[in-house]
Amino acid sequence: MIKDMQKNLIIQESLSKTCLTNNPPPRLREKIMAQGPEQLSDQELMCLLLGSGIKGRRVTELARDVVTFIDKQKNNISPEDLLKIPGLGQAKSTLIAACLEFSRRLLIPERPKIILPESAYQYLRHYGDRKQEIFLSLSLNGAHELIKTRIVSIGLVNRTMVHPREVFADPITDRAAAVICAHNHPSGQLQPSQEDREITRILKSAGDILGIKLLDHIIFTDKGFYSFQEHGLI
Repeated sequence: MIKDMQKNLIIQESLSKTCLTNNPPPRLREKIMAQGPEQLSDQELMCLLLGSGIKGRRVTELARDVVTFIDKQKNNISPEDLLKIPGLGQAKSTLIAACLEFSRRLLIPERPKIILPESAYQYLRHYGDRKQEIFLSLSLNGAHELIKTRIVSIGLVNRTMVHPREVFADPITDRAAAVICAHNHPSGQLQPSQEDREITRILKSAGDILGIKLLDHIIFTDKGFYSFQEHGLI
């Protein structure tokens, strides 16, 4: 009896360790096969990409940290940058860096044209599940083709965090003719606050001075969006 109890304890401990370093949940593979990869969140896609966690850390936790790091990094990410994430070794770091570069080179060979708010939303939607507010800018050329999407700030969106110099610095470098600004509402509420309206007014005025037109300010979640332009507020 004692030996059986000891054996069961060993099995339970082994299972516990396996759960902590488990592979992505089978439901993710079922979901991607049934609905396509576009239906997975960034964290779920990263889970599948990582393949497994490490001792003491579930793959879901590691994927969350990687996605958060990529959000904050904003610009080009090297394998050395990724190695700063606790639990991410050389093999996974180089794999992620290679996937990011592969996507940049092959999956977006031409600049997409942003004509309607729905078009911009397709490049923003995957940020909709973030727990913090993220303010983004989309640089566009004279033909309204997308040059670059960037994260301007992470945290509460207000006039201190979202200053015109931060929003327009990169579009100026891009020689952009126009920008679209956007931020998510983790609450799920799409209606703009008074602060959102004031920020939009300030950014529009700054853009007019710089000669870079603010085409729209989009508030979004992973379920939908609100366009200032569609509602006649720009």
